[in-house]
Amino acid sequence: MKQISVENAVGTVLAHDVTRILPGEFKGVAFKKGHVIRPEDIPELIGIGKKHLYILELSAGELHEDEAALRIARAVSGPGLTWTSPSEGKSSIITPAAGLLKVDVAGLRRINRLGSLIIVTLKNNYPCRAGQTVAATRIIPLTIAARKIEKLEAAAARFNPVLAVKPFRPARVGAVITGSEIYEGLMPDGFDQTVGAKIRQMGCELAAKRLAPDDPAFIARTILELKDLGCEIILTTGGLSVDPDDVTRQGVRKAGARTVFYGTPVLPGAMFLYSILDNCVILGLPACVYYHHVTVFDLIFPRILAGESVSAAEISEMGHGGLCLNCEVCRYPACPFGK
Repeated sequence: MKQISVENAVGTVLAHDVTRILPGEFKGVAFKKGHVIRPEDIPELIGIGKKHLYILELSAGELHEDEAALRIARAVSGPGLTWTSPSEGKSSIITPAAGLLKVDVAGLRRINRLGSLIIVTLKNNYPCRAGQTVAATRIIPLTIAARKIEKLEAAAARFNPVLAVKPFRPARVGAVITGSEIYEGLMPDGFDQTVGAKIRQMGCELAAKRLAPDDPAFIARTILELKDLGCEIILTTGGLSVDPDDVTRQGVRKAGARTVFYGTPVLPGAMFLYSILDNCVILGLPACVYYHHVTVFDLIFPRILAGESVSAAEISEMGHGGLCLNCEVCRYPACPFGK
């Protein structure tokens, strides 16, 4: 950077922010980096104590932080992601559509080890809303060697893409509400106000809902009926504990579904069932979905809507971060649960 006197700075471009401080009243940016100095700026600059300014003169092979941030964002972003024009050297990466964030953690780690630059992201498998910032990037110094950005671009290409968002697909969802007490009208059905509301929030259609008693054959017939109606995801609620009367899992098996896993190291939601019937996913929801704001269902359902399958091995890893803190004010997914 080149130092020049304020009086000789008209027409030059600031290489840094200029701060104004009014004791007890204000501290902030008076002139932003990149501002072209005008004649009327000179008295104000002198008034805040500036006698000299620094003007950026890039040598061959150097990049300004704004250009570097744009190149980093472009290199690490998968199809569909956009990024902002740099502000103070930082560019934010945004998803235009709601979906599931996928982060290649090894690639992210490799790039952040290059030094003098950073990429920060939300956690892998974060369910994102449309327009949400999923990552941000910048370099640490004001300028950086172009060869370092080229090295980053080469590393990002090997992990292509480092960042991606899998859009949520609207699915036809069917529900089987099990329990003789509900089927016989002895207890109310609370599905629509709880799980049903979450289905609608995710852009899905509740194509059909059926009540079923604690009868494995009846449950199996109902599941097959919903499958024949074109339901891509079938949710069963209740009847998954160790109580002898809880026979939902038997009904799912009797329908011909293959169990991928039963039981998850997640609380609330330990008695969760994940099965596959041809191309239909069956999620057996434990009773906790009716009275806990967030459960294992909130971790698995977005992945299904993003077109992913979930393996038993992945489920076993969910114990790390799988304990809900039951906060008085729930801020999920902006919390550690499931991360």
